[in-house]
Amino acid sequence: MSAERTYHRTEYPRPQFRRQAWVNLNGAWNFSFDDENAGEKEEWYRNPNFSAHIQVPFTYETKASGIGDESFHPYVWYHRTFEIPNTEIGKRVILRFQASDYLTKVWVNGVFVGEHVGGNAAFSFDITHAVTHDRTNSLVVKVEDSQSCHQPRGKQRWTDENFGCWYVQTTGIWQTVWLEFLPEEHIEHVKITPKIDENSVAFDFILNGLYDKPLRVEANIRFDGKPVKQFSFTSDRPHMHVEVNLLSEIHEWKVMHWSPEHPHLYDVTFRLFKEDTLQDEVDAYFGMRKISIKNGQVLLNNRPIYQKLLLDQGYWPDTLLTPPSDEAMLEDIEKTLAMGFNGVRKHQKIEDERFLYWCDKKGLLVWSEMASAYEFSDEAVVNFTNEWLEVIQQHYNHPSIVTWVPFNESWGIPNVLSDAKQQAFTESIYYLTKSLDSMRPVIVNDGWEHTISDIVTLHDYEEYKEAFLDRYSNQDKILTNEIPHNNHKYAFAEGYQYEGQPVIISEYGGIAFKDGEGWGYGNRVESEEAFLDRYRRVTEAIQSLPYVTGYCYTQMTDVQQEVNGLLREDRTPKIPLEKIRRVNDSV
Repeated sequence: MSAERTYHRTEYPRPQFRRQAWVNLNGAWNFSFDDENAGEKEEWYRNPNFSAHIQVPFTYETKASGIGDESFHPYVWYHRTFEIPNTEIGKRVILRFQASDYLTKVWVNGVFVGEHVGGNAAFSFDITHAVTHDRTNSLVVKVEDSQSCHQPRGKQRWTDENFGCWYVQTTGIWQTVWLEFLPEEHIEHVKITPKIDENSVAFDFILNGLYDKPLRVEANIRFDGKPVKQFSFTSDRPHMHVEVNLLSEIHEWKVMHWSPEHPHLYDVTFRLFKEDTLQDEVDAYFGMRKISIKNGQVLLNNRPIYQKLLLDQGYWPDTLLTPPSDEAMLEDIEKTLAMGFNGVRKHQKIEDERFLYWCDKKGLLVWSEMASAYEFSDEAVVNFTNEWLEVIQQHYNHPSIVTWVPFNESWGIPNVLSDAKQQAFTESIYYLTKSLDSMRPVIVNDGWEHTISDIVTLHDYEEYKEAFLDRYSNQDKILTNEIPHNNHKYAFAEGYQYEGQPVIISEYGGIAFKDGEGWGYGNRVESEEAFLDRYRRVTEAIQSLPYVTGYCYTQMTDVQQEVNGLLREDRTPKIPLEKIRRVNDSV
């Protein structure tokens, strides 16, 4: 099947940590299925001869890939060639994958350079030892996937057909592949932590290449092009912590905070020197904002914020989980804001970093939710934990991310209500997350059966305002597990209790029209008037509850058989955006 439209992903894939020297490897690759898993035994990586072609980073299941085969194939192979630019000869050559699902193995010129397990986190290999500079290099990638419920898979189906709210699987490379060229001495990573109460920002550096001489780092912080602060340090250790006071005369407020209304960002350039020779230069940015909890409220920059979120699964008709373009991501964000929402719950998906970049720029709050496994086992615990820790560290610097959501609706922890092992797993993930990021709230098991959690989130698709108000007027009964909050699930797992956390209705609505196939929640409506009446009445019911501090409407767009979006899959609105906004603006 050939794609009806050609998509190209040419944007720099990691705008929060940008270098100038890079090569985009997206585009046409050779491709082959390997259903018998014969490729490694037959050493396809030495002499790849794949007759099919695929457009990376779109998976073979998508129309955009040029293949469009939705059936499951557990082993797939990719091949392309590349050359090292003359200007980069002598540097380390780093091969980077923004995401590939699920087990990825890589060979360069027939040399095995490494493997990575996980479908959501970015990863890289130093391939310097395997490349040559005087001829074309051969890059071969094998990706192994499965229908296992022990690997984090999110909304990807594990059967041959779609069912419920699970959709066509994603197999193989699904985000940008690229080369980066680094000197021996370079900046490996910088963790950036805003501290608005101290008017300062902390930088935690990891430096690479400390061998015989100390390295010097110089940093230049700017706001709107104006110089704010400069600092430098010399270090003979790979790890360095620096805190910088940001008070300056750039504005009467001295420090510019990030918020949805004013998404101010500071730019910063890091330069690494060995003696007096510049070795590495990186452009980054950060936002000065604080997320905290006090007296049953979520605070942004020490002020209560009412979160009006939209459930966003990040699927497109021709590209599935892969955003088709920068413009498509930006369109989703701008339409979300136009409807009066101030954030998204990015549901069961670790999104493209360029989406987070645009959320940082536009001021859209993000709940970052991990893709779930669906069975509990030792294997599932290891798979989930390893990948979740990668995700936190990779996305820590984005100011738009205001909440971490590792679990949803007891998926992967089906007996968490009473099973001590599964409860212990959720607690361990909570504390591991806090050990890497003490700034953001962590929601453990969004929807119901919470163990330890900074916010209590409840899912309820009740369609009638009166029934909704009657149920949630019993605040104490719901939050003490005396009654189920949605007629079938309790707010807390056994042995846990309400500790005064903020309460948010983090899934509701899901209204679908009667026309066409597919499903929504509750009765389907026949007209725009009926849709708006139900939408308004249930939303107003939530808004009227004094102890509820926000909501998340399901959902932004239709996704395959689930047709309860405010927008269709092609992003055309079902309801004029301004009419949705009027309801959201009432609080």
